[in-house]
Amino acid sequence: MARSRPAILLSLAVLAVAAMALAPAPAAATKYNITKLLEPYKQYSRFNEMLSRTRLAYDINRRQTITVLAVDNAAMSALDHYSLQTIRHILSLHVLVDYYGDKKLKKLARGSTTSSSMYQATGAASGMSGYVNITRKDGKVSFTTDDADDTAKPTRYVKSIKEYPYDIAVLEVSSIISSADAEAPVPPPAPVDLVELLSKKYCKSFASLLSANADVFRAFNETKDNGLTLFCPVDSAVAAFAATYKNLTAKAKTAILLYHGVPDYFSLQLLKSNNGMVTTLATASENKKDYSYDVQNKGETVTLQTRVVTSIVTATVGDMEPLAVYAVNKFLKPKELFKVVEAPAPAPELSKKKRSKAADGGDDDSSDDSGDETADKGDAAQAMLARWVTAATTAVAAFALMG
Repeated sequence: MARSRPAILLSLAVLAVAAMALAPAPAAATKYNITKLLEPYKQYSRFNEMLSRTRLAYDINRRQTITVLAVDNAAMSALDHYSLQTIRHILSLHVLVDYYGDKKLKKLARGSTTSSSMYQATGAASGMSGYVNITRKDGKVSFTTDDADDTAKPTRYVKSIKEYPYDIAVLEVSSIISSADAEAPVPPPAPVDLVELLSKKYCKSFASLLSANADVFRAFNETKDNGLTLFCPVDSAVAAFAATYKNLTAKAKTAILLYHGVPDYFSLQLLKSNNGMVTTLATASENKKDYSYDVQNKGETVTLQTRVVTSIVTATVGDMEPLAVYAVNKFLKPKELFKVVEAPAPAPELSKKKRSKAADGGDDDSSDDSGDETADKGDAAQAMLARWVTAATTAVAAFALMG
């Protein structure tokens, strides 16, 4: 005998309850490396190289939802007469801080939209000149800016190169996007005397160590105009480390000083809003050795975690892109030269009464770890609860149909 429609709906509802309850929570979005995504495509090699040279690649990789508008090697020749900083501005227009895959472009609501670019998002653009107009007309999609040269042809969408929906879309466009503001000459950075800068604020002792090591001094000066973030230990930190530093070999002294320099520019805002590993000038100088550390932030506090020591950024010594110098409260010790400090084993779970008494005297690091764990468990519980609520709602609707 055939089952009634309400009975079938009830069966489906029961199956939905089981499926939703047993289904795993959605996986976290994966981060992608733009230079590695473009590496197999040799026709975009110049564009890919310039993303690295202008440090845009790093900015792209730290964002989760983004669209990159790549041009081929022939189109890149339009940038040959610009300075590196101006090229950064121009290519920043080719990085949209939203996701536009092939399907989305071909189904634009009302045929047009406007998206903020990296040029706008970083504050480099004047007024609204960092916004890109996206228009679909007669089956073709074009990208323009409001301040484009009157003689410039619209930049056309050619094809999708690589897409990971809602994370990153890499698309080919026909030409460089025109913008008078982005193409304006950028004055070269003013000459900076590192030793003088460090000696004026907080880091006179560290400046002396740099001056005494010709290889390190040369490496910092050769890097600072292309992007350098220097973490200098304050004078008291250098004094506390002086005896240990004196006993290091010449090679180790060079490595540990280079370890304080990151070959990229990081504003304080960027340090406070992003977490992750960074490589250092010591990484490039030492084959088969890592020499990296983890930059973490909590509120307004930025820490550098080497697995041997945790150092806190205490002040800005100087910030003039592409150079940033920050004072830190401890000398950075790399795991390649010093013994790793193992994290302490988690303490036994406290009772509710004991936990309230210990709240005011808890250790900062262990508080951070337990907070992260609690947040993870809370997120998982909320996700599971949401699936059960959805499933229960479906079942209730099915029972209502039977009535």
